[in-house]
Formats: sequence, C-alpha cells, structure tokens
Amino acid sequence: MATERELNNRIRSVRNISQVTSALAAVSAAKASKAQKQVQASRDYAGKAFAILVNLASQPGAGETSHPLLTPREEIKTSAVILMTADRGLAGAYNANIVAFTERFIRALPQATQVIAVGRKGRDLMVRRGYNVIAAFDGIPDEPAIFDIAPIADIVINDYLAGKVDDVFIAYTDFVSLVQRDPTVLQLLPLRPLDFEGMAVAEFVDHVDVELAASQIYSYEPSAEALLNEIVPRFTELQIYQAVLEAKASEHSARMVAMNNATDNAAELTDLLVLERNKARQTSITSEILDIVGGAEALRK
Repeated sequence: MATERELNNRIRSVRNISQVTSALAAVSAAKASKAQKQVQASRDYAGKAFAILVNLASQPGAGETSHPLLTPREEIKTSAVILMTADRGLAGAYNANIVAFTERFIRALPQATQVIAVGRKGRDLMVRRGYNVIAAFDGIPDEPAIFDIAPIADIVINDYLAGKVDDVFIAYTDFVSLVQRDPTVLQLLPLRPLDFEGMAVAEFVDHVDVELAASQIYSYEPSAEALLNEIVPRFTELQIYQAVLEAKASEHSARMVAMNNATDNAAELTDLLVLERNKARQTSITSEILDIVGGAEALRK
C-alpha cells in the first residue's frame, strides 16, 4: 500500500489536472457555441447560392456542360480527397474517427487517390500510413474567413481543370449537435446542380426546390453562361468553407465532451485516492496505538 505522503502527492496532481481539463472544457464550450452559430448562419446562405446556381445552369444556352467543373469525366483514373481534422488532440476520438472513415472510403475506390490534408493530425496520420498526401494546410483559425479557405479551393479546382484528378471528395465531421458528430465523405467535384444526391452541398441545401429554381427564367447580364463561369468556382469554395465550419464546430464540441469526461474521471479518482489515503492514515494511527500499548505493557511488566 502507498504511504500517506505518496497518496497526498497523487491527489494534488489529479486535482491540478482536473483544474486544467475543467478550464479547457469551458473554453471549448464557448468556441463550440460560437462555431455552431456560424454553421447555422452559413447554411442559409449556401442554400440561396445553390438556388442561383441551379437556375443559372438551367438557363437556355447555359447547360450543365457549359462549365468544366460541371462536366463529369467519362473515365475516372485519379480521385482527390480533402481530409479535415484538427491541428491538435485532446478531442477524444474526433481525429481517429474521421481518419478511419476516410481510410475505408479510399480503400473502396478502385482508382488511385490523392489526399489533401487540412489539419496536422490528419496529415501526420495519412503520411505515416503511406497515403499520397499532395498538400497540407494547418493553422486554420477557429473563425475562418473565405480567404483562409481559398488556397484549398485553388488546388482542387486547378487540378480538376488540368485533368490531374477526375473527381474530388471532401471528408469532414458533420456537426449534428453538441453530443453528436458524424464522419462524412461526400463528392465535391464535378458539381451536379440538378442532381445533388451524395454531394457535399446536399446537407445544407436540402430545402431548395430544384424544380422551382430551374423553372424560373430570368434575364442575366452580361449572360447566364458568363455568370456561371464566375459562380461555379465560388460555389466550390463555399462548399469547402461550409465543411470547414462543420469540422470546427465538431472539433470544439468533441473537445468539450472529452474534457468534461476527463474532469469527471479526475473527480472520481480523487475520491478513490482520498478514501485510500484515509485507510492508510487509519492503518498508521492503529499501528502507532499498538506500539504505544505494547511499550506501556512492556514497561508495566
């Protein structure tokens, strides 16, 4: 059995760790709440933007094949996957879950696959496991702006237009609630405005009436096709931005839950250690009493 001094040191250490995890949980809770508001606010914007894209793609003279990012390839030789993880840990199984989910997806693809890692944890794991990581981004702020996402969009758009990849997928953790986060892999390119089933856009534009948006005829200046050439790359960028927001909200909520669990476990461990220390103290006191009684008995005799 450990001595009373050793147990006191362990109790002090556990309580110090508990204070750290409690503070991290509070910080993550504040960040998760802010990220959740950002996610919900941007979903409405994404839905309106998609409705405009659907309408533009449906206009006379601006069909689905009028822009390269809307044109599917006849043969898929190479795919790209944008993997979104966190830059640091202490978030439970958040990083491990999305990486494992993405690995299963990549192994199921018959063609060669390139990985674009967003977040240090995903980059390190994919490199260590031998995947072809062609680009890596880290340091994405907790409240990202579009220009923080622009370099990621530039790589996938340029590679798709140059024919280096034939389709692009995006892997991220979908934020459902503070206690539920779902690993997700959806298609990013080519865009399918009139059939977005299984695309990254599907989740936050499911309320868009495609038939209604496609049936409305407007006059565009300079032309629907010219606007389509401008909007399609921007909408691709918007999808990546939305996925980053979802991933950030998921990361902070996962870290909040993990730190709350760690704090609760530390409290339980402290109670056990206090009980063990009290037993050790009781044993020590009993031993001292027995020594005193034994010494007094020896003197009396």
